[in-house]
Amino acid sequence: MKIVLIVFISTLLSISGIYILREKIFKVNELAPDKDFISNSKFYDLSAIDIDGNLVDFSSYIGKKVLIVNVASKCGYTSQYKDLQELHNRYNDKITILAFPSNNFGFQEPGSNDQIEEFCETNFGIKFQLFEKSDVRGKNSNNVYKWLSSVDDNGWNDKSPRWNFFKYLIDERGSLKAVYSSNVNPLDKEIIEFVLN
Repeated sequence: MKIVLIVFISTLLSISGIYILREKIFKVNELAPDKDFISNSKFYDLSAIDIDGNLVDFSSYIGKKVLIVNVASKCGYTSQYKDLQELHNRYNDKITILAFPSNNFGFQEPGSNDQIEEFCETNFGIKFQLFEKSDVRGKNSNNVYKWLSSVDDNGWNDKSPRWNFFKYLIDERGSLKAVYSSNVNPLDKEIIEFVLN
């Protein structure tokens, strides 16, 4: 009986610990400190290599709202590709989606750029912008993610992605407006409100 009780209490503590870890470390839903906040460094000075090897200059996004998301093909959130494509289908005249494949979390994006592109097209019919596989966290992170997680550059946020499908919202002036963790779906109210307002 004592062993069963010890196992039960240990299991309960483990589940509680996982919940606390998920809520405190992985869950991020933050908005820019001021509605009229403008970032310190120009988002439009950035560039990145797309999945086909072409340089994309972010000045092409001037005047557009942008959702930036790090993606992976073998993640529990991979089904969000479908919702990202649905967001693109509904609102591509209002928001541009920029997806950055990354193998930073649990080695959940092991494929090459060609394999990633084929996976996205075959399984989800992806039509939004995919970039080359790169790091989105740590010292080797790409320049876009360095800007997204540097207070000196974006003016207020220091949070790099905690997991795959972490989302950043940029307004029409190139200012970072919100950061959302993986559990916020691309079709959730917070994102739709940003798109429509």
